[in-house]
Amino acid sequence: MSVTRSQIISRGFRIHCPNCGSPGLFKEGKWFTLNRSCTRCGLRFERDEGGFLGAISLNYGVTVVCFLVPILVLYLKGILSGFTASLIAGIGAILVPMLFYRHSRSFWLMNYYLVLPQHLPANRSEPVPPGQDENS
Repeated sequence: MSVTRSQIISRGFRIHCPNCGSPGLFKEGKWFTLNRSCTRCGLRFERDEGGFLGAISLNYGVTVVCFLVPILVLYLKGILSGFTASLIAGIGAILVPMLFYRHSRSFWLMNYYLVLPQHLPANRSEPVPPGQDENS
């Protein structure tokens, strides 16, 4: 295989294309707009409709487990008042998913190719032309 699992993980954490390592996963200057495909190698990022529902679940889970649960624990231990905990939780429930959005999309793409690395065009015996669906 040309692209190893460790390279896929590294590229996932850096929000880069899992196939070629290009940093073009998202449109330049647009925080929430994922490119349809890699500008360098043509790998399609949006595999099918609803393909990133797992990324939304991942984002939600990280927000709850890493942010909201600790706020709840601080409230239950009496460290934060109810008003303060509610205010922090409300603001965090909006900001944390927005800040983690890019990473959740990249991590979900990374997980797909960790399980099926042979689906990457770089790991195939016959190359797929840029812009063409790799499952055709």
